[in-house]
Amino acid sequence: MSVNKEIKRVTTNTLQEMKQRGERISMLTAYDYSMATIVDAAGTDIILVGDSASNVMAGHETTLPITLDQMIYHASSVVRAAKRALVIVDLPFGSYQGNSKEALNSAIRIMKEAGAHGVKIEGGVEIAESVTRILTAGIPVMGHLGLTPQSIYKFGTYTVRAKEEQEAQKLREDALKLQELGCFGIVLEKIPAQLAKEVAESVSIPIIGIGAGKYCDGQVLVIHDMLGLNKGFKPRFLRQYADLYTVMSDAIKNYIDDVKSRDFPNEKEQY
Repeated sequence: MSVNKEIKRVTTNTLQEMKQRGERISMLTAYDYSMATIVDAAGTDIILVGDSASNVMAGHETTLPITLDQMIYHASSVVRAAKRALVIVDLPFGSYQGNSKEALNSAIRIMKEAGAHGVKIEGGVEIAESVTRILTAGIPVMGHLGLTPQSIYKFGTYTVRAKEEQEAQKLREDALKLQELGCFGIVLEKIPAQLAKEVAESVSIPIIGIGAGKYCDGQVLVIHDMLGLNKGFKPRFLRQYADLYTVMSDAIKNYIDDVKSRDFPNEKEQY
């Protein structure tokens, strides 16, 4: 007789315990039901519904164009699939900057309409008021420091951040501030590994890295990059675990050939 073992949901508390015992945290993006089902069933700890959907799902050059309504659509699809993973959703550009009341309303919509488990927000001290306001409503907040893609036009480049001491020091201070405010974790993107190590050791909350070296408490990658669905995108920090672009392309070409040659459908494939 098969025993239906109840799946235990990952929570912010689970992540805290994982950091304390030195267990690494796995995090991947997903934007739709089918992909999220696979990501969740494989045992991923956190699913991030990233504003990277703007790039990989909608074909925009930056993450800026995606709207709150679109993020809620993607997030609700993912939430329906996730049985175990903690589902965190990016607050998109323009839905929280400079207005903490709007930030709270945006976060509430994501939690209510998508059923998400928390939100992620880019920035440090300058968004402290928004973070506080969202947390006051009982909504878990994850920070994001280093290369913050929503500020890409300010940076003017996607190169490594915080190589200079002044920017590195601000990042250290921002991380401590986000912890002090009550964030349950922070993503560090594209910063020197040694700086990420310092930050991970200086705070008690989990630090998730992307292009931030091996000393973080966990790692995150965009699922399309990691599975090789994006042809030609190969930054140094990316380890490609599959070449699905080729697999899918070959399958589609074979299908086209079979249709053209009248091999598909055959006798067994019709009624």
